[in-house]
Amino acid sequence: MLLKDFKKSLCFYFITDDMAPSLTPLDQVKIALQAGATIIQYRNKNYSSVFFSEAVSIAKICKTNSIPLLINDNILLAKAVGANGVHLGQKDESPAIAREILGPEAIIGLTISNQDQLGKSDLRHCDYIGTGPVFPTKTKKDIKPVCGLAGLKEMVLKSKLPTVAIGGISSENAAACIQQGAAGVAVISDISRAHNPLSSALKTGQACDCQPRKKLASAWDDEFHLIDILIKQISHKKDATRVIRVPAGDDACLLSGIENPVITTDSQIEGVHFNLQWQTPEEIGRKAVSITFSDLAASYAKPVALFVNFSIPPNLPEAMIKRFYSGIDQALWQYGGCLGGGNISSSKCLALDLFAIGNGTGKIFPIRSKAVPGENIYCTGPIGLARAGLLALKKHDFSFPRLIDKFINPKARFDAARILADFNVECVTDISDGLAGDAKNIAKASKITIEFDQPLACVNSELIQAELIQFCRLYKQNSTKIALEGGEDYELLFSCHPKLFDKIVKVLPTAFLVGRCMPYKNSWLANLPIGLTSYQHGKK
Repeated sequence: MLLKDFKKSLCFYFITDDMAPSLTPLDQVKIALQAGATIIQYRNKNYSSVFFSEAVSIAKICKTNSIPLLINDNILLAKAVGANGVHLGQKDESPAIAREILGPEAIIGLTISNQDQLGKSDLRHCDYIGTGPVFPTKTKKDIKPVCGLAGLKEMVLKSKLPTVAIGGISSENAAACIQQGAAGVAVISDISRAHNPLSSALKTGQACDCQPRKKLASAWDDEFHLIDILIKQISHKKDATRVIRVPAGDDACLLSGIENPVITTDSQIEGVHFNLQWQTPEEIGRKAVSITFSDLAASYAKPVALFVNFSIPPNLPEAMIKRFYSGIDQALWQYGGCLGGGNISSSKCLALDLFAIGNGTGKIFPIRSKAVPGENIYCTGPIGLARAGLLALKKHDFSFPRLIDKFINPKARFDAARILADFNVECVTDISDGLAGDAKNIAKASKITIEFDQPLACVNSELIQAELIQFCRLYKQNSTKIALEGGEDYELLFSCHPKLFDKIVKVLPTAFLVGRCMPYKNSWLANLPIGLTSYQHGKK
């Protein structure tokens, strides 16, 4: 589930019933999912470690079907089974503690029974509230006075968060709750204790305008079958046979002779480089190729072949894996090059390791050590936008689409690379770890000091500039600091003489001045804001 679609996921909210006479919680979840449930809450008021395997099984089936799972009350259980979040009561641990333990991407809900509780509750760390009981219920012993549809509507109007109706919800009254403005309805006994649970669940799904699932997704379990499917899925271009003489599927790939081979690698790891709550599998696959090929662009090399090692958790469905490769295929069509092969392995963590081969110009191979005093440092386009987009995603704020798109859909700048190559620019690197960090790499390699221009002319599009300024004002961010620290822009950073740049900028108008190359002055970088850092793996 993408976080931007979070409110929609609250529509058909099923809560497991550990006291149901005939259905286990796992069977209840299967029926609810089949009927179109959009979110599941595992509730077991008698929970002990004996039930851990039950919670794990429910977590797996939810993960496989891309449905969020919340755990009732128990924050540590949510952490242990990899649930998407928790739902807390007024007497449980605070949402702030849940956020600290589960992280910024976790979904946190809180029960609010009346207006008094709404006024006293700290909702800064919450994503939604559950209000009720709306109608009389028999599944909870500590029954509070019902609020009715009028009370539900009042809560919806006064709460700034999406509201889920709880208590006595059935297929007969679900639509009425949604008509009062509720984002969704939480259903328990109308399914878990129904005479015909599936029929009742289907009626609830219909009342919530949710489509039933014809078949629940199953996790991948056959490596060789999966490899065959993925090889067939990647559509080879007409010129592929001229490049790949023995394609993927054999022990190794045989390529035609490459005159100037350029080789690079990259890794994309869930929770470090990407998040399935922010990006679709297609977007993740496409971005993985784009940022790997960005190194080829910075080397003036044309993509030839790509190899992908895919580490896959056992609960991931085959259909989702195919979507990752669809994104990879889209990127290959965009930039050129062919899939040469790779590997599939089971893993606790979802990860893509990529290995790319390109063909260099043979004329110039740009390197970081070619910057000299008297030259300036320039950038091919706007920077800091991806960092702002990432920060917006972390804040669950989707009102900055252009910034978010810069983070989710970066472009390898082969277009700019061709222009720089035509002008024989010899010092180039791509901006992946932040302007300050990548400029420092040039300074160290060239044994110079780079003095930054202040302020940075880092934003060239008025539309993007307005959105970045709005974001920085709202969240009290410094745009210059974001530009210097922010990585994943994948623009090209280069050095050249000012007179040469005057010619380059005529055909590359998005390029701008970053700073000047000076003789070494006891530090690699000068004229930086105090306390500025760039991203480094392993550094907290």
